[in-house]
Amino acid sequence: MMQVFEFEDQKWFPNFIRESMTDYLRYVLNTTNFYRPTTLLLYDCLNQSNANICVDLCSGGGGPIESVIKNLKDEHDLDVRFILTDKFPNQEAFNFIKKRLPNNIEFIESSIDAMEVPAELVGVRTMYSAIHHFERETIKSVIQDAIKAKVPIAIFDGSDKSLLTIVIIIIFHPIAFFLFTPFFKPFKFSRILFTYIIPVIPFCTIWDGVVSILRLYQPGDLLKIVQEVDSNYKWKAGKVRNNLYMNITYLTGIPEK
Repeated sequence: MMQVFEFEDQKWFPNFIRESMTDYLRYVLNTTNFYRPTTLLLYDCLNQSNANICVDLCSGGGGPIESVIKNLKDEHDLDVRFILTDKFPNQEAFNFIKKRLPNNIEFIESSIDAMEVPAELVGVRTMYSAIHHFERETIKSVIQDAIKAKVPIAIFDGSDKSLLTIVIIIIFHPIAFFLFTPFFKPFKFSRILFTYIIPVIPFCTIWDGVVSILRLYQPGDLLKIVQEVDSNYKWKAGKVRNNLYMNITYLTGIPEK
């Protein structure tokens, strides 16, 4: 895995910039319904474990969760409840989403480490657009913690590890920031200032986006990791393509009955 830092992973990084970046990511992922092709994969995890609760790890600003909830309802008539968690919880964003979907969203205000999820948080563990942040040993610890709790885990990350994707990020993100920043919710004056006047937010988002592509894991990489873990789980890994013609890598694990 390429050893290049991402701004939002750094403890010293200003929180209001990090939150603006994750708010942007939430807007893009939900507006494009980026993760729609993964709906059936998550539904299978929920259905086979008779669950209707997901504990979302590394939630950032909420990521694609609003569209995930809608897709599960529209396609499978399933009302699911998500518990949002993060090492750096974006409480303002979590509150915003909860107000929009009060029956489907809960969140944890304190910092939650994906490698040590509290035992009382029971449900299918999900992770969207985040696994590339971790080294192999950390991923193994995240998976082992789910196995210890005897809960399913579903990991999704996009998109394609290619030069074309990097070029698209470099071209698309500045245009999207320029056109759509006033519509990002919740509204923050600091977001306007550090997008249009001092463009720190777009710069850091583009940097992290490019680094994310360079650090993406392939399905085979994830399967090699789970093969090193002693578990009685049924594992699946692969790729699905979304409506943007981008591939999404997935790994799901369900305890064997």
